[in-house]
Amino acid sequence: MSTDTSVPHPRISGLDASDSALLTTLLREAPIGFALFDTDLRFKRANDTLARMHGVSVADLEGGRAAEVIPGELGGVIEASARKALEEDRAVADVDLSLGDRHWAHSWFPTHTAEGEVSGVVMVAVDVTDRVLAERSIRRKEERYRSLVEASSQVVWVTTPAGEVVDDAPEWRAITGQTHEEYATEGWLGAVHTEDRPRIEESWRACVANDRIFEATYRIRTRAGGYRNYDVRAVPIRRDGEIVEWVGANTDVTGKREAEEMRGRLTEQLSAAALRTARLQQATSMLAEALTVNQVVSVITEVGRSAIGADRSAVALLEEDKLRLRMITPGGIPELPGPAREEIGIEGASVMSIAVRERRPFLAENPVSLRLQLRGDEIADFVRRTDERAWVGLPLLAAGRALGALRFSFTRPREITEEERVFLEALAGQCALAVERATLFEREHKTAEALQRSLLPDRLPQLPPIRLAARYHPATRHVQVGGDWYDAFPIGDGRVAIAIGDVMGKGVKAAAGMGRVRNALRALALNDPRPSAVITGLDRLFAATEGWEQITTLAYAVIDPATGEGSISNAGHLPPLRILPDGPPRVSTAEAGTPLGWPSEREETSFSVPPGNTVVFYSDGLVENRRRGLDAGLDEIVSIAAAAPSEVLADPEILVDFLVDRMLAGYDHDDDVTVLALHVPPKTA
Repeated sequence: MSTDTSVPHPRISGLDASDSALLTTLLREAPIGFALFDTDLRFKRANDTLARMHGVSVADLEGGRAAEVIPGELGGVIEASARKALEEDRAVADVDLSLGDRHWAHSWFPTHTAEGEVSGVVMVAVDVTDRVLAERSIRRKEERYRSLVEASSQVVWVTTPAGEVVDDAPEWRAITGQTHEEYATEGWLGAVHTEDRPRIEESWRACVANDRIFEATYRIRTRAGGYRNYDVRAVPIRRDGEIVEWVGANTDVTGKREAEEMRGRLTEQLSAAALRTARLQQATSMLAEALTVNQVVSVITEVGRSAIGADRSAVALLEEDKLRLRMITPGGIPELPGPAREEIGIEGASVMSIAVRERRPFLAENPVSLRLQLRGDEIADFVRRTDERAWVGLPLLAAGRALGALRFSFTRPREITEEERVFLEALAGQCALAVERATLFEREHKTAEALQRSLLPDRLPQLPPIRLAARYHPATRHVQVGGDWYDAFPIGDGRVAIAIGDVMGKGVKAAAGMGRVRNALRALALNDPRPSAVITGLDRLFAATEGWEQITTLAYAVIDPATGEGSISNAGHLPPLRILPDGPPRVSTAEAGTPLGWPSEREETSFSVPPGNTVVFYSDGLVENRRRGLDAGLDEIVSIAAAAPSEVLADPEILVDFLVDRMLAGYDHDDDVTVLALHVPPKTA
């Protein structure tokens, strides 16, 4: 039977408890509609935004079909699209549906089980009203300018076959303000912008010489002294195969040019807004996964660099006395003369202190603006010696309570637009929530770790010649106390008892079970230390006091330090790793018994640790995780032990760190890790 005693966290829709809470918060706060359908196309989950869109409650939606619970024709459209995504096992994306005066882009995505089978459909609705209205505005402006261009009359001019002016062009002179003499001398070229004229004149002369149609765009000086954009097209007129004249038509395209430029600006603004929205959503997702304050700072630094081009980012948190800001980002508080400081008073003159004190964004687009807002000789001194040229300070507020401040700076003058200001304030809000959550996590995690360590022995006995070393590493993905434990203690006849165990689950129940097993084991060992007797006694204890759901594994051995001989009994725990001086490492092949409390006849086997040998006991957190199976983990620990240098193998303190560091490298540390090594030094001459 399997010896895997780890149990996943409580899950909601495939997520663990912490991730589920974060998802629930995100769905409640994010301005998007969200729904999850089962394979019968009934709502399993929906958020408030989606319910408000359709004028119903979340309770009205859950359990019903879209066509039944959503008013009007939209319910049928939503259900049909969900059915298409489910039956064809592919996304149905970007379906625009209008709800009153709002426009929503709907997308449906099939969900799958771990085996790849379709398990339902997720629907996401994003408010695209601003984009639709902006696109309509662009189209209206384009149509207006196009009408103006089409309604305007073309200005025609005529030249000789050699390109010389022969006829007057009053309409043209009315636009350019040229006199009759000026037009007769230079023609239409006389009104062309001085920067454009060399290029246009050269092209015109080349077309005349080579009998080619002339087409160009240039700027024309008007009677009022300004310039307008014109398109020109001139063609040769032939008679009996000979060119008799050139006829050109100038068309005012200034409106068209302005429309194109406006469209380009609007497109850029829309693209920038969409990009900022996507980056804010990405930042929200990244901050939701940040468990520590340092991880939050890392996310904010990356978002500031990529979203607004900030050259530097900093985060400072209020101390408990609410009188000082403590820098979280390495390097100290900026904009203060002298060496970097880790703390400043809340009443100080700095970007972050003002943002926190006044609970508003602080913006300085250049050094002059900074000096005007932060008066004082020390600010002038800071501006002289820093390469920063623009600053942004944002208060971190959670439920109206100030937590600290966020600071971005730029090495060039930088004006923050209104859209960017809205983005930064939203980012600061998400950062404040993440900081508050991370601070709570770190505090609870430290408390849980302290409780766990208090249940482990303060120190290991050292009974020459054997040497013992142990490590306990709490998981980083939860804050609850775990059930991993180890123990080593001398018994009355000079031998030493060694135990390592794992109580299934997390929390107070697992910790209490661990404490009962540890105390009972010591009491039984002092009465009859034989492994089989101790394990049998624990079985009776479990049968009398513990429930069947409290699965506990245990490996227990008794060793004589003088000879290295002893015996061991295994109640469902992982096999120990034996490291030999003259052979490859290997895990024990002895069959493990059943976990404690499961009816079985307990056996013990001989257990010998000759000089030069090392035996390593460990919990499943060392060799197994979400991405690595148990068999692969056992193979990997054998390979790592085989590659260990001789000086590592000679010292159990170094060995346990060596194994833990390499076994956990590259993997999420989502379970407690317990390691206990017993080493017998080789005999010296």
